Amino acid sequence: MDETLFKLDGQSISALVLGRKISPLEVLKNALARIDEINGELLAYCTVATDQAWAQAQSLERRLAAGEPVGALAGVPVGIKDLIFTKGLRTTGGSIAYREFVPEDDDIVVERLRRADAIILGKTNVSEFGYSLTGDNPLFGVTRNPWDRSRSSGGSSAGAAAAVATGMGPIGIGSDGGGSIRVPAAFCGLFGLKPSMGTVPLYPGCRDERYPGFSGWESLEHIGPLTRTVADAALVMSVISGASPRDRHSFDHQDRWLSCLNDDVAGRRIGFIRQWGSAKVNAEVSGIVAAAVRNIETHLGCHVEEVSLDWDVPVRDFRTLIAMDTDLSAMRELIARSSPSVSPNITALMGMNWSGLDYTDASKSRKAVVNRMWRLMEQYDFLMLPTTTDFAPPADAAEGITDIVRPLPTLTCVANMTGQPAASLPAGWGSAGLPVGVQVIGRHRADHDVLALSAAFERVAPWAHRWPAI
Repeated sequence: MDETLFKLDGQSISALVLGRKISPLEVLKNALARIDEINGELLAYCTVATDQAWAQAQSLERRLAAGEPVGALAGVPVGIKDLIFTKGLRTTGGSIAYREFVPEDDDIVVERLRRADAIILGKTNVSEFGYSLTGDNPLFGVTRNPWDRSRSSGGSSAGAAAAVATGMGPIGIGSDGGGSIRVPAAFCGLFGLKPSMGTVPLYPGCRDERYPGFSGWESLEHIGPLTRTVADAALVMSVISGASPRDRHSFDHQDRWLSCLNDDVAGRRIGFIRQWGSAKVNAEVSGIVAAAVRNIETHLGCHVEEVSLDWDVPVRDFRTLIAMDTDLSAMRELIARSSPSVSPNITALMGMNWSGLDYTDASKSRKAVVNRMWRLMEQYDFLMLPTTTDFAPPADAAEGITDIVRPLPTLTCVANMTGQPAASLPAGWGSAGLPVGVQVIGRHRADHDVLALSAAFERVAPWAHRWPAI
């Protein structure tokens, strides 16, 4: 196994493959060897698509040899979250009920990745159906944090983050309904982008009523990349974004995904949220994030103003919105068939008695949040705040968590309620060697601006050279 090869980012791999400096077969062989070497320690991948991946790489090699045109992600290994449908490749959602399920269709995002000649390595582990910000499920178990194997890698895109952080492929595709891209990115020292609602279309996931468990979260869920560099995330977005008739929320975005990385951010206004209502942020985490924001102000010429928000994020109403998006009768049926092998947080949620008044109150709460946020964003181009309130929690404790909102998505779920673009990028590492994420929230559909600020920060405080000792 070539260490220099598995440490390459996606852009570098694609350039080498397109320039015929390296074969996609060699890239794949190295990625599979890396998975074979360390996946047993972490459980990043729950299904490895060895045969499919070799077939893809061999087909790409033949086309390259023949001088045929190939896609922008030629030969780049990619891991797909196990909530996202992959044709001919087992997709379980971390559930016993779907342990043998093999979809007949690719999700739109996977279709587009294949068309761009990315190599699908396999499926990355998740919390069951994504209903938790931990990375455990009754089918495969717990994904562990590569910086400290006793801790969680976050969730629900747990395996995607652990894989990218350790070189088991440079790109992970995750989904984010309340922080499920940003939280694992923060805990694993990566860049994670939750695009604006509708930027990346979803189907069948979240949109096809035939698959209970997979078909929830329609008004909250976003698909996006977890990567080691901002440029890799931009490259992925250039491939997977754009409208589709299969997703009524989707729309076309101006194709500036790569060029926006060089946009000047000097003079942009940043609201730094040190305190959001009664949310308690670990003092060391808060200090690391504050230092990162000062770095931006000092080196990038942005105007930073500290903002204290006196209202609490309505986490209870957020949970009700999840229930609104869920086919509760179908889920309860599924649980009855699978019990007792169902995550306790799901059985707790499905056991609650929701009233019409609960739903109308949650809908009203979301409208209030949207209105508060657009008024706030009239004063600022970006909001910056901690991604999480604390460092990664113990991994084994995750198995005992029975509440869907534990660990609380206090600082991440607002961007899902409003549909705004949001990213987590490494702010630094704590005294115990654990990563800390700083979150950037942009204005409505201002995804390019979020990428531009993230890329500018990466240039003054790079992080991709840091690797966990594994």
